[in-house]
Amino acid sequence: MIKFLINLFSIEKKPRKGLFAFEWVMLAYLVFTLLLIILTYTKATNPDDMIWGRVRVAAITLALWGVYRMLPCRFTRFVRIVVQLALLGWWYPDTYEINRMFPNLDHVFASLEQSVFGCQPALLFSQYVPWHFFSEMMDMGYASYYPMIVLVTLFYFFRRPKEFERAAFVILTSFFIYYVIFVLVPVTGPTFYYKAVGIENIANGVFPAVGDYFNTHTDCLPSPGKADGFFYGLVESAKEAGERPTAAFPSSHVGITTVLVLLAWHTRNRRLFFILLPFYALMCFATVYIQAHYAIDSIAGLLSGTLLYAMLMRCYKVR
Repeated sequence: MIKFLINLFSIEKKPRKGLFAFEWVMLAYLVFTLLLIILTYTKATNPDDMIWGRVRVAAITLALWGVYRMLPCRFTRFVRIVVQLALLGWWYPDTYEINRMFPNLDHVFASLEQSVFGCQPALLFSQYVPWHFFSEMMDMGYASYYPMIVLVTLFYFFRRPKEFERAAFVILTSFFIYYVIFVLVPVTGPTFYYKAVGIENIANGVFPAVGDYFNTHTDCLPSPGKADGFFYGLVESAKEAGERPTAAFPSSHVGITTVLVLLAWHTRNRRLFFILLPFYALMCFATVYIQAHYAIDSIAGLLSGTLLYAMLMRCYKVR
């Protein structure tokens, strides 16, 4: 333990002078969304708060860089990465503040879903499999999202320190690429869209456009399952705390966990990989079961997550 602490706070011989790659990615996203806010300033609900929020994020990033420059060690590197991961919780609802200024596209995706599957899997899945233990398994899979991120991040920090920054870059950059898509493609997902247009319309294959409805409405359907379930309660609490009518296509839950599973495989630690695998499988189905995503969202998440992993791992290696 003492040896680990010494290593953790030992001054690096060749500290990084500039920002890390993932911090540059975050700042690029910050500038991109800042330009969108300025261009749509008169339509935005809280443009001043959004701008000042970005100023604070930039200040935090620069302050942490300054701390690292004064004390360049593994610990201050770790803090810089953890803070950016924590700030993802702030960036996520922010996508709603921007994309709600554009016309909603759920009717397009619901129609495509109907064309591909001949039905609405998000509507029928829970009806065909309503059992309590099954719904709890689905909720457990969905609730494992953040623990999976923490587990993979910490594994790289403790067991693969030389690749820790690379893994952080892949995870954080994947998130910001998804956030760009969420900003430009305003799709809310079944739980919001079904609530807005009515289950009867959905069951009859009627998918009306709702325009800017979600600019002022944030109501969603309750998740399928038993309200007294432990994991059901976790999912519903998470929805109440930070869910917004945004970020449905592609499913970042599936996409990011795909990246995490591939990062686990990259470590060659099969125990880590096989620990994540069942939760990943549950996640892929859970996103549709709890009506957070259309089935095509989850498929797109699987494909895009695989592509992002391959692209970003190679991009960082070349860099």
